[in-house]
Amino acid sequence: MLFAVGGATCNSLTSRSDAVTAEKGTVVYKRIFSYLYPTKLSRTMKRTLLCWLAALGAAAVMPACGDAAGDTTLSGLSRERFRSEADGRRTDLYTLTNAQGMEVCITDFGARIVSIMVPDRTGVLRDVVLGFDNIDDYRTIPSDFGAAIGRYANRIARGRFVLDGDTVRLPVNNYGHCLHGGPDGWQYRVCDAHRPDPQTLALTLHSPDGDAGFPGAVTAKIVYRLTDDNAVDISYEATADRPTVVNMTNHSYFNLSGDPEHPILDHVLTIAADGYTPVDSTFMTLGRIDPVEGTPFDFRLPTAIGARIDADDEQLRNGHGYDHNWVLSTAGDLSRPAARLVSPVTGIALEVFTDEPGVQVYVGNFLDGTVCGKGGVSYARRTAVCLETQHYPDSPNKPQWPSTVLRPGETYRSRCIYKFSVDK
Repeated sequence: MLFAVGGATCNSLTSRSDAVTAEKGTVVYKRIFSYLYPTKLSRTMKRTLLCWLAALGAAAVMPACGDAAGDTTLSGLSRERFRSEADGRRTDLYTLTNAQGMEVCITDFGARIVSIMVPDRTGVLRDVVLGFDNIDDYRTIPSDFGAAIGRYANRIARGRFVLDGDTVRLPVNNYGHCLHGGPDGWQYRVCDAHRPDPQTLALTLHSPDGDAGFPGAVTAKIVYRLTDDNAVDISYEATADRPTVVNMTNHSYFNLSGDPEHPILDHVLTIAADGYTPVDSTFMTLGRIDPVEGTPFDFRLPTAIGARIDADDEQLRNGHGYDHNWVLSTAGDLSRPAARLVSPVTGIALEVFTDEPGVQVYVGNFLDGTVCGKGGVSYARRTAVCLETQHYPDSPNKPQWPSTVLRPGETYRSRCIYKFSVDK
């Protein structure tokens, strides 16, 4: 079937006859559309109305995305394509909806956000995150799309640190460093899922002692809650039976235009930060905090991401663009926005609230068009931005920075809220 809603597509034509039927249906509904709406409408409204007409007609003549209609999400995902196995454990897709019609789809594989449908300034629902439309691609194509990252988000220099006098050695997977917990981080693990209510999903992961070289057995819990004011509220908790380090984040790739082929250079970004942590040519922090004033890293006032991204600046060269940690001035206050992102195309705005001291901003510099995501779209360079709330990179080796050490009897807690709205 061919199904489209607000620009998000799901292609699962089961045969050539299905394709012919869909094509004929599209022609019929174009004629109906022209009759019902003879006056000139905007291109966006015309496309949206046509998509809905086509979807209604397709639903009448063939199954939705090869599955029961009730198991197809607003973003065009088929739940059946996420019901499989990974490392001997069953995987699934879970859908959260709120009173405003917003939808968030999450898989228990890596506790990943797969899609987020939010309304734009015209009321059209748009999927604003990158990802895959089936579990096999998540399993076989290395990526961090939408994942809950652990045991340690960001980089640890040379894959080693000293904890209580003992040297811990970790696998290296990024320019000689350990990135996002190594090549087998939590983003590739299946979590235990529990739904306490229709707008909440709780995911639990048990990480054994020595997992990827990290000391101590850890039990981590990630709770996604979709609120009625269009916020995705993410809470993290973890406990350990031995001293270890924990630093968790969400790695959603946002494109608020709703079009994953549209570069995010026009997105307007604001960051509540007076400083950032510069890096070397291997993306490893230098261990100091530099002021953003007078640099391309000053986003204290709303600025387009692409305004200075190609400036002649050593840090931009080292990061291949923006791939840096900003030192937030919000002091862990969840009532103060740490960052704000707006698409001028759709008016969709995203505010980020967190109790973490930092946010890593990555603008998809290494997306190169070789990975095909939802709807068969190739994800090209700088077509998404990640806003990863967390402690600073390499904190286990930087005693001058906030500690990431977790000891028995303590509970690691972190919070990140992605709140969506519309700028008219």
